[in-house]
Amino acid sequence: MKVKLVVDGEPIPMNSFTQEVMEKVVSGVAESLRGVGPRWKRMVVEVEREEG
Repeated sequence: MKVKLVVDGEPIPMNSFTQEVMEKVVSGVAESLRGVGPRWKRMVVEVEREEG
């Protein structure tokens, strides 16, 4: 599995352990939702901080 992190347009390098943790957390949360099965092919998550 390939995990990529980009923050403010800058790619953030991650070692294999960090990639595995990110993959397990994000896919685990998504797969727990109705409509997302375990055989998905590509997942995109965007997080934007609200000013406040």
